[in-house]
Amino acid sequence: MPTRPDAPQPRVWERFVALGDSFTEGLVDADPVAEDDYVGWADRVAAALAARNAEIGAPFGYANLAIRGRLIDAVIGEQLEPALALRPDLVSISAGGNDVLRPRVSMPAVMDRLEQATLRVRETGADVLLVTAPDVSWAPLVNRVHPRMVEYTANLWGVGQRTGAFVVDIFTLHALNDARMWGPDRIHFSSQGHTRIAAQALWTLGLEQDEDWTTPLEAAPPLGRIESLQADREWVASHLRPWIRRRIRGESSGDDRVPKRPQVTPVTPMDDPPATP
Repeated sequence: MPTRPDAPQPRVWERFVALGDSFTEGLVDADPVAEDDYVGWADRVAAALAARNAEIGAPFGYANLAIRGRLIDAVIGEQLEPALALRPDLVSISAGGNDVLRPRVSMPAVMDRLEQATLRVRETGADVLLVTAPDVSWAPLVNRVHPRMVEYTANLWGVGQRTGAFVVDIFTLHALNDARMWGPDRIHFSSQGHTRIAAQALWTLGLEQDEDWTTPLEAAPPLGRIESLQADREWVASHLRPWIRRRIRGESSGDDRVPKRPQVTPVTPMDDPPATP
C-alpha cells in the first residue's frame, strides 16, 4: 500500500459534481440494475464519500454530468456552468481524452482549456480532482497513442500544481497494466479497473483504503501468437472500424444522450456500487 510522509487530512465534502466524457460516465462498468447505464470510478468515489459522511453525521449529494464521446470544448462548454450552478464543494474534471485520440490535436490548447476550467472552479472555493492519462505502452495497437498520453500526464501535473487541484495519478498505477482492467474495446476500463481508480482517487483525497489496490492481479496465461493476432483482428473489426466510421460521419457515441445524474442528489445504500467480482 502506498505511503507518504504527510498524508493530507481528509476534508468533509458535501456536494460532489463529476464532469467529463465516457471515462467519468463509467463505461464499461455496467450497472447491474439499469440497462445501458454504467457505474464507474466517480460513482464509486461518491458512494465512499457518502458512507464516510454518514458516519460523522454530515449530508452528502452527488451529480454526474459526464457524457460519452465529448471533446474537451464540449465538456467545458456544456457542463462547467451547470455544474457550478449546483454549488459543489468538490468537482472532478476529466476531459481531453477524446481529443488525444484524434489524428490531429493541439495539446497546448487542450491543456489551456483544462487549466482555465480548473481555475474557474477554484475561484468558487471548491476543490478540484484531476485525473492523469493511463499508461498504455504495454497494450497492443493502442500503444500508438502512448506518447500523447505521456504529454497529457506531464502537463496535467503542471495544471495541478498551478491551481492547487488534487491529481489522481493513474499513469503509474501499474495494476492497470493488465487487459483484465480494461473492457473489450481497449479504451474504457472494466469494473475492476474502475474500482482500482476509485481507490486511487480516494487515497488522493486523503481517505486511506483498507485493501492494497495497487497490487497487480496474478499473471494470466499468455496468449500465443496466433491467439494474439486473432484478438487484434477482432478488436479492429468490432471496435476500431466502427469508431473510424463515426469520425468520418461526424457522429458521436454520445449524440442525443443526457447526463445520468444531472442534479445533486443523495447517494443512498442502493446507489452504492456492488463489489467487483
